Amino acid sequence: MTTAIDSDQRLHLVFGGELSDLEGVRFKDVKGLDIVGIFPDYASAQVAWKAKAQATVDSAQTRYFIVHLHRLLEP
Repeated sequence: MTTAIDSDQRLHLVFGGELSDLEGVRFKDVKGLDIVGIFPDYASAQVAWKAKAQATVDSAQTRYFIVHLHRLLEP
């Protein structure tokens, strides 16, 4: 059985949390990560990412990321 990936669907995950230090990407509390959501395209993921990043601008240790889920799903 072959699984087909819908080429029009480009899923993106937005998440973030407090980093241990600013030099790398190691989170202080993995269980406490803020999963913002999964979005159908990069543009909507970027809007969500920007909103969260701006809301946490006073916390230098907090970072948000966009993960290209559709790349992980490609066979």
